[in-house]
Parts: sequence; C-alpha cells; structure tokens
Amino acid sequence: MDILKELYATVEARKAEKAEGSYTCYLFEKGLDKILKKCGEECSEVIIAAKNGVKEDTIGEISDLLYHLTVMMANEGITPEEVEAELARRHQKQGNLKTFHQVDHNT
Repeated sequence: MDILKELYATVEARKAEKAEGSYTCYLFEKGLDKILKKCGEECSEVIIAAKNGVKEDTIGEISDLLYHLTVMMANEGITPEEVEAELARRHQKQGNLKTFHQVDHNT
C-alpha cells in the first residue's frame, strides 16, 4: 500500500502546484464531474479487460482506475489512511455474509 500513499502524495502535490500540461491538474481544474466520469469509464474498462482474460490488460486498467480514484479521494479530502482504517475495520468482521433478496427474473 505504500505505493498508493506515494501516488496520493504526488496527486496532492499536483493539486497544489497547478502545473501546466499536467493531466492531474487538468482533472482538478475540470472538477468532480469530470473526475467521476473518468472513474466510471475506468471501472468499465476494468470489467471488460477482466472479461477478456488478458491479465496484463486487466492490471493496466486496474492501475488506471486506482489513479482516478486517488484523484477523486484527493479532491474530496479523503486520505489513504482513512480508507485503510475502514478496510481494517471491515477486516475484523467475521460472519458478515449479507442475505441477498431473491429476484424473480420472470416478472
């Protein structure tokens, strides 16, 4: 997870710098709607890559998604430590299988 913290620090630095020609700065400039649109696009690309079964493509798309999620986190003031704490909290739960409702596909 250290690399994700390093990525977050880099994204935060770009946010503060507002360097011309930076894709990260471009995303911050365009705002939350653009950032969320990119998160959605990358999520779809992860799904397609995984379905196609080419591991290297899936890894690349996951990396793209994590980058865009990191930009969204920085934009919203969510730190990696906060996400890490939530994951740790969830990891402590046992027997957390949720009961899913049955869907009648014939109606």
